Amino acid sequence: MTSYTSYQARYFAEQITLKRPQSSYDSLASAMSGVKVDLNPHQVDAALFAMKSPLSTGALMADEVGLGKTIEAGLVLAQYWAERKRHILLIVPAALRTQWRSELSEKFYIDSILMESTSFNKLKKEGYFNPFDIKNQVVICSYNFAARKADELRRIPWDLVIIDEAHRLRNVYKSNNVTGKRLKDALQGRKKLLLTATPLQNNLMELYGLVSLIDDHVFGDAKTFREMYVAVNNAELRNRNLRARLGSFCKRTLRKQVTEYVRYTRRHPILQEYTPTTSEEELYNFISDYLQTDKLFALPEGQRTLITMVLRKLLASSSFAIAGTLNSLISRLEELLKGVETDLDLQDYDTFDELNDEGDDISEEVKMTEEDLRHNREGILRELEQLQKFANLASNIKTNAKGDNLIFALNQGFDKIEGLGGQRKAVIFTESRRTQEYLFNLLSNNGYAGQIVFLNGMNNDDISKQIYADWKERHKNDGAISGSRQADMKSAIVEEFRSHACILIGTEAAAEGINLQFCSLVVNYDLPWNPQRIEQRIGRCHRYGQKNDVVVINFVNRKNAADRRVYELLAQKFRLFDGVFGSSDDVLGSIESGVDFEKRIAAIYQNCKTAEEIQTQFDQLQAELSEQIQEKMVRARQSILENFDEVVASRLKECETNTVASLDKFTQWIYYFFMIHGAERVEPLEQWRLKFTDGDIERVYNLKWKDAEQEGDTFLRREDPLYESWLAEAIEQPLPPAKIRFDHTHSERNISFLNAHPNLRGILSIDKLSYEGIGEEEHLVFSVITQDGTEMDDDTINGMLELPAVLLGNDVQENEALQTIRQQRLDLQRQQVEESNKQYYLEECDKLDAYSEDLKEGLQRELKELKKAITEKKKLFRASTSLPLSEMLTMKDEINKLELRQKKMQREIYAREDEIDDEKERLQEEVRRKLEGNCTIQNIMVIEFEVI
Repeated sequence: MTSYTSYQARYFAEQITLKRPQSSYDSLASAMSGVKVDLNPHQVDAALFAMKSPLSTGALMADEVGLGKTIEAGLVLAQYWAERKRHILLIVPAALRTQWRSELSEKFYIDSILMESTSFNKLKKEGYFNPFDIKNQVVICSYNFAARKADELRRIPWDLVIIDEAHRLRNVYKSNNVTGKRLKDALQGRKKLLLTATPLQNNLMELYGLVSLIDDHVFGDAKTFREMYVAVNNAELRNRNLRARLGSFCKRTLRKQVTEYVRYTRRHPILQEYTPTTSEEELYNFISDYLQTDKLFALPEGQRTLITMVLRKLLASSSFAIAGTLNSLISRLEELLKGVETDLDLQDYDTFDELNDEGDDISEEVKMTEEDLRHNREGILRELEQLQKFANLASNIKTNAKGDNLIFALNQGFDKIEGLGGQRKAVIFTESRRTQEYLFNLLSNNGYAGQIVFLNGMNNDDISKQIYADWKERHKNDGAISGSRQADMKSAIVEEFRSHACILIGTEAAAEGINLQFCSLVVNYDLPWNPQRIEQRIGRCHRYGQKNDVVVINFVNRKNAADRRVYELLAQKFRLFDGVFGSSDDVLGSIESGVDFEKRIAAIYQNCKTAEEIQTQFDQLQAELSEQIQEKMVRARQSILENFDEVVASRLKECETNTVASLDKFTQWIYYFFMIHGAERVEPLEQWRLKFTDGDIERVYNLKWKDAEQEGDTFLRREDPLYESWLAEAIEQPLPPAKIRFDHTHSERNISFLNAHPNLRGILSIDKLSYEGIGEEEHLVFSVITQDGTEMDDDTINGMLELPAVLLGNDVQENEALQTIRQQRLDLQRQQVEESNKQYYLEECDKLDAYSEDLKEGLQRELKELKKAITEKKKLFRASTSLPLSEMLTMKDEINKLELRQKKMQREIYAREDEIDDEKERLQEEVRRKLEGNCTIQNIMVIEFEVI
């Protein structure tokens, strides 16, 4: 067996655990070596950008849709996690909470908690004074919940806050933006990553709002920003100045710039139109008229808008979906007649609770008194009779025209997919669990029995339970089981879909947190009105890693004018169903919130009774969208936020080279460290596989996650208990000076430097310089003297230490020349740390200088306006010789008052400018104090070496 020494074990352990400068490739390689992510250069580039200055309070990550901002933020998060900085908060739209949780768990092996009312109150009861104070789980919560709990958020010393879909906060500068202001105040001074593909949509003030969330000391106040950058004549100069100011805060890469690294496939739409049966149409019209009634006792008044929207969606889904919900409405009225108010059961609509959470306009419910009941009894009875009639009609409908058309559409879709080279697999989305059940029976009776799996918010059916049990048995020893039934059930269903089933019928729960790149047929059986939700659905399949074009099937009711206009809007205005990328940033980002847009559509269904009214309302909505998607803003965004393609290409190429080099170095260190502890290299060698036997247990580790999955190996991560214990043991072992012989002749390594310098001898000292100040960083410092005076660089020394070696003894003599070189090398490393910190300091000073100049410019603008007014008044006075004396005296008096006001303003400006300068100096002094760090030196080893 190839031999190594304890000195090499210590060296590799130090390299593996070293706290490198956060913004270096080597530092990121440490965090990246244990994640299941395909690292694209633009993602690494973005992560390094976000961490480039330890003095920075954050960054705006603005890559186009589909480039993996989640991965970019995840890399930054993983870096913080590796550094034991674990007060981390994620604020995301409610619909994306579980997706983020799954991504962190599956790709980064980082645990998280969804903080919502239930979990918050549970932790309170368990004795947590502040449930947000969690150190070994990332906290994930929605915008609304975070805003409601702003006081609790404020008390936590967050190491990192990530805000997804951050364009929701772009109007934070406005006085009426309550949510934005609460979050900004609560998270003041915390390091923030804002993620959005649309940082600038309608107005340049949105950039001001987003940047002010990160740092209040970039631009002056909102009024000054508007005067300096919005109300200007020279847009080109303005854009150039803004670009310079935003350069250290905002990072944006375009999809067209990364096609060398990321392969994109296309979308192909299939429209399946259907005509409802007479009974279905009758049911639809009855319930639609019912929902437009002024007073309804079955719907709680405070939630009527929301519940009406849900009922319309269930009605459009299937007769089976609405039939069950009608029974819930009937039960509520029957209980109401007994004097009891009950909640409606709307859980058939999987995302009802989420919609409820998103709503800000739900009023306090007013309970019905006994007197109200007596007064309204006749009305309740009439409504009850009406609903029973609807329920009877619905229950008598045994088949749906849309369902019958599904069989034909599926066959058409499968033929198209096979022609494009894809598998015969389809994911069918519905908004109702009852519709899901209906489709299961329908498809089972039409040739797909035994080939269908379910995914919804519950998965309590017998098939899912069996799949889950089998999955747990298969994975009981490989670490795949997370302990969360919801997350593990999803994993089990997706695995079954990938391996055996050909159809997955999912509710909206299936559109969150799962990746289905192996499937390329998406069926929107029910079409959501929220374009962002549709994009999320299709994005389960049409995403990074998809090898085939994706086919999207949509259903439209020929007899429903509103349905047709909704589809037209989604297909033509939002361009969701065809092309390479789906909906563009310009379009999808033009809506502030998908939920709000959904409510606009719902209002049209609710308020329009004729086809003409429907057409008019949709025309108006389409016109509004056209106004929001402004060509002027598109041009401004390109000029301010986007780099030239050739600049990006050069940077990404450099990034790819450095990332691969850093990861290779790190992989080699881990490999040699395991070899020292008795591991054996196994075939295939190019996959970095290592076999280790611990007692009776033999385990094959793999340093590459994709190869590990393919071979069924254990993916090696820092958190492996055996690995961690070895690292701790190696670092704690004392190492006296020693003589070591390295064998280059018989090793698998071929180092050209050592070929050119045979029988090299010398003495090597390795020190660790640790810096604590604005951040923490460690550096290994090599000092070497060779017998023949040959100089060795760090890469050569690293190569030598990776060679097989034997320990010859410990009789190493003191070497004064080595001590001199050692001191020089340590001083040089200290200077390099100080030089880096000086650059950070100068960047902060430049930022604060520009900030204070903005404020002063704002003050001077007011004075200039006043001077201009005085000049105009004087001109009028000189031309007013024909006026009566009294009017001339009045005019002169006004001029005198304005001049007095000018003098007073001038004095106030001097005083205010002094205050601005004082504030700038105070802020710069704060920065300077942060730079006051402390360096410590630890000698790791001294070895006298010879290379044979």
